[in-house]
Amino acid sequence: MTPSEEYAVVRHQVGLLDRGDFGVLALTGRDRATFLHALLSNEIKALGPGQGCAATLLDVHGKVQVVLFVWVADDRIFVVTPPSMAAKTAEALDHYLFSEKVAIEDVSRDTALFVLAGPAARATCERLTGAQPPESPWSHVVAKLGETLVRLVSGGGETGEAEVWIVCALGEASKVREALVLAGVRPIGREALESLRIEAGTPLFGHDVDESVLLPEIPFENLLSYAKGCYPGQEVVVRIRDRGHVNRMLRGLVLDGIEVPGDGAEVVAGEDPVGKVTSATWSFGLERPVALAFVRRQHAEPGTRVSVRLAGTTMVATVSALPFAR
Repeated sequence: MTPSEEYAVVRHQVGLLDRGDFGVLALTGRDRATFLHALLSNEIKALGPGQGCAATLLDVHGKVQVVLFVWVADDRIFVVTPPSMAAKTAEALDHYLFSEKVAIEDVSRDTALFVLAGPAARATCERLTGAQPPESPWSHVVAKLGETLVRLVSGGGETGEAEVWIVCALGEASKVREALVLAGVRPIGREALESLRIEAGTPLFGHDVDESVLLPEIPFENLLSYAKGCYPGQEVVVRIRDRGHVNRMLRGLVLDGIEVPGDGAEVVAGEDPVGKVTSATWSFGLERPVALAFVRRQHAEPGTRVSVRLAGTTMVATVSALPFAR
C-alpha cells in the first residue's frame, strides 16, 4: 500500500502500528502507587487495577523530563516510556527512592507492544479476543488471543482515531502479529503515521517536546491533575495557571503550497522570528503540508497568518488549534 492508502485504512477501517520501540518499566512493592503519585503530574494513587493515565515527570522548574503512560495492574504498575527512555526513566525514578518499598524493573526486552488504530479497532479486538478494554484512555484488561495471554489497553488517541494497544510477551510477538495480519489488519508505515499523528496534534517526546519545554506550553489537559498534592514542578505549573502565562505555545501550522518544511525551520511574522517548526509532514487529510511548531504567544491565536522560512524562501502559513480540523 502507498502511505496515502495506509492513512485511509486508519481513518476508515483499522491499521496495525508496531510500538516495540517503546520502553516498559514494572514497579512492584507496597508503596508503588504512593511513590509514583508523589512524582508524576497526574493522579496515580486513586487508580485501581485496570485503570491508567498519561502523565509527565517534571523537573523543579516545570520542564518535561519524560511523557509516560501508566497502567495499574493487580500486583504491579506498568510505566510505558517513549523510545530509548526506559533506562533513563528508571534511573530518574530511582533517584527519588529512599525508604519506600518499591522495586523498579525494566521489562522492555521481554515485552512486545502493538496498536490497533482506526474506527474498527475495538470491534476487531473483540472479534479476535472476545474482549475489549473499557473506553476511558489507558484502561486495560487481560485477555487471550488464541492461546496467547495479552493485555488490551485503550489508547490515548495518538492517531486521532480509536486505539487498542495489545501487549504480550516478546516471545509471542510473531504469533500475535501473524494473527492480526491474518485477520485483515494492515501494517502502517512511518509516513502515514506521521500524517495521522500531526493532524491529531500529538507531540512526540524527544522531537516536539523535550527537557527544554514547560508543561503548560503543550496540550497538557490529559497529563495533569490540579487536584492532587505536591510533585516536582507543581509550583511552577500552578503559578503559570494563576498568575502568569507562557511565552510560547505548541500550535499547528497549515502551509500554503506543496513544500514540507524541515524540522527546526524558522517561523516569522514579517522579518521577526516568532517560532520554530518541530515536526512537519504532508497531510493526507488536508492535502497540503502541516506542521507542529512553537509560536510566541502574541502570534499563537488560531487564524493568525505567519510565514515559514525554507532554504532562502518563505511559505505563508496559518496558525491552527490542535488537533487540526479535517
